[in-house]
Amino acid sequence: MAKLWDKGFEPDRMIEEYTVGDDRELDMRLARYDVEGSLAHIAMLEKIGLLASDELERLTAGLREIAAEIEAGRFEIEPGTEDVHSQVELLLTRRLGDAGKKIHSGRSRNDQVLVDLKLFLRDELRGLARDVRTLFDRLQELSERYREVLMPGYTHLQVAMPSSFGLWFGAYAETLVDDMRLVAAAWHIANQNPLGSAAGYGSSFPLDRTMTTRLMGFEELHYNVVAAQMSRGKSERAAASAIAAVAATVGRMAMDLCLYMSQNFGFVSLPDELTTGSSIMPHKKNPDVFEMIRGRCNRLQAVPNEIALLTANLPVGYHRDMQLLKDILFPATTEIRRTLRMCDFMLAHLRVNDRILDDTRYDYLFTVEDVNRLTLSGVPFREAYRRIGEAVQRGEYRPTREVHHTHEGSIGNLCTEAIRRKMERVEEEFDR
Repeated sequence: MAKLWDKGFEPDRMIEEYTVGDDRELDMRLARYDVEGSLAHIAMLEKIGLLASDELERLTAGLREIAAEIEAGRFEIEPGTEDVHSQVELLLTRRLGDAGKKIHSGRSRNDQVLVDLKLFLRDELRGLARDVRTLFDRLQELSERYREVLMPGYTHLQVAMPSSFGLWFGAYAETLVDDMRLVAAAWHIANQNPLGSAAGYGSSFPLDRTMTTRLMGFEELHYNVVAAQMSRGKSERAAASAIAAVAATVGRMAMDLCLYMSQNFGFVSLPDELTTGSSIMPHKKNPDVFEMIRGRCNRLQAVPNEIALLTANLPVGYHRDMQLLKDILFPATTEIRRTLRMCDFMLAHLRVNDRILDDTRYDYLFTVEDVNRLTLSGVPFREAYRRIGEAVQRGEYRPTREVHHTHEGSIGNLCTEAIRRKMERVEEEFDR
């Protein structure tokens, strides 16, 4: 099969295998987007006079037939065909003759892959946003369900002050709102049309780039053709940063849950069927899923750095290094979404211990509450602090075990609805 860039000679097979790598397999995820970009491109070519109306009609039907084959799982990149772009053009040429050879006018594989990646990232980031929202809703529901259940709060991993499961679950919910802002930002960066930038320096054809922007539903055009080419790597890095932010939140929560499930804490538990055992210790109920979530999320936080190192010293223009971006980012988009779904599933089965603070080891949680109680009764704060501190030192401190928090975002005022509205405002970004 001749390559799109064929000049009449064959490269050494070892060189081809090394440079192509796993690109054919990775390109299968771009197939539907390649067809979508080609449909917009040929409609524009007909408008500017590079295709006849009957050719547009035949090519459109041919591309839609390929799209149906992709959706049905019958599309494949044949051995000897370099990538998805070559395969689509090959099929059209086989089926439609010379008309199939005309679809490449006014574009390069560079902007083809840019378009495919932008469309791919736009869909993946929107899907990620949906999965984040699902987990957010779960956390908010648990926050409300356990709003009255107190638990220890820690600083330096030392018993510090009273907290609650309502506060703990709600904290991770609100943190996901911040992560969603990064997902939305990455989505906006991806949602720009690079088609027409060709090899990065435009084309002498009178392309109508505004038309293809509209046809593909991009919210904006990458105007400067060099800037469009430079977005390769930048779009992936923005998406990776958003993925890493979500992973950091979920991984931290998984770490908390690994601690809370240990016998030394005993704050939460899972049904036996959602834990694993030991080959020699019959009592073990290991939180393997949360440990794997933690590990996978830690790996995902390395993805932005890997992309940064791959692209950091590249000058302007296209370089083959950029092909490796797919190796890095594509698995990450799959990993974060399945991890979010697994986390939601596990939280749905989590059991909360509602009698944690009956244990006397947590008596000192209430020292601040008692200092504040004395202060509210008129005792100067420093004097109240001294009295409670001396009682602790003498072993005479006895907690009142009362918690009266009323300000916004505290144990008694979780602001669940306000946090939900904050999330909804961020979600509206995806509808602009």
